[in-house]
Amino acid sequence: MQANVVSADALFQEFSSLLRWQWLAGQGAAERRFEDVAVRAASSSADLVGHLNYIHPYRAQIIGQREVAYLTNGSAADCQRRLARILTLEPPVLVLADGQAPPGELLRMCDRAQLPLFATAESSAFVIDVLRGYLAKHFAERTSMHGVFMDILGLGVLITGESGLGKSELGLELITRGNGLVADDIVDLSRINQSTIEGRCPELLQNLVEVRGIGLLDIRAIFGENAVRRRMRLRLIVHLVRKETLERDYERLPGEPLTQDVLGVPIRKVIVEVVAGRNIAVLVEAAVRNTILQFRGIDTYQEFVARHRQAMLDGHTGPS
Repeated sequence: MQANVVSADALFQEFSSLLRWQWLAGQGAAERRFEDVAVRAASSSADLVGHLNYIHPYRAQIIGQREVAYLTNGSAADCQRRLARILTLEPPVLVLADGQAPPGELLRMCDRAQLPLFATAESSAFVIDVLRGYLAKHFAERTSMHGVFMDILGLGVLITGESGLGKSELGLELITRGNGLVADDIVDLSRINQSTIEGRCPELLQNLVEVRGIGLLDIRAIFGENAVRRRMRLRLIVHLVRKETLERDYERLPGEPLTQDVLGVPIRKVIVEVVAGRNIAVLVEAAVRNTILQFRGIDTYQEFVARHRQAMLDGHTGPS
């Protein structure tokens, strides 16, 4: 996997409107960066941000009201030692929050060490939340999968399957039924937390669907803005197979829900047989509705098993 980097300059530009921050010192270090090595040093990418009193290597350090008091209260030697400790742990940037005035020695230290120092009037807790979310997504584990990724009835659904089964045509039919397209052919997936996979379309393919015999279709131009989505959480994989594959590789009524591992997260999976005459779009929507019920704790198969078991008991204990 290619290394991910975020430069101090890119971080500053990304949130210049939201955080309304200023670059006070260390302007010569615009290319100072977060890198994926920092992610490996932390327990998660969210750990790249922290308060000064929980300082760890490679993390952006947020300096709020209490941290400024800690840095400035004490003898000159104490203050110098506390500031020097910041440098030894190589933070990519320092952020002065809570509208605090920067201590003069902190400004001089950042300029000497070429350590970017940003300042904002926003609260330190808000700054941490913003930066954690951004860095967690940027440094998330990533992969790509072939298929059609859609918003079907509010659920992020990836349609995969054997070649030549009409995945793109199925996606097009689902769009005409009011569902939304995220990506066709290639889907970029990233793990943004322990249990969430987010999918989006590569920029080159945004809004496009390729249909054999017709060519490329711009879904947004044809069906309107509501027919496309920028991103969705992956909740279900619908895998299309031919009849012989279904009979050879899968049970007709699996006792437990199928799952597929995507970046270490188990994703619910259903198998749909493709044969002439079947309305696959209706079957896919039915599978999605059934999955939504399962997420709500309603399992039709288990209810049937319980009903069958009760019928057997009633047959044994009923009148002879």
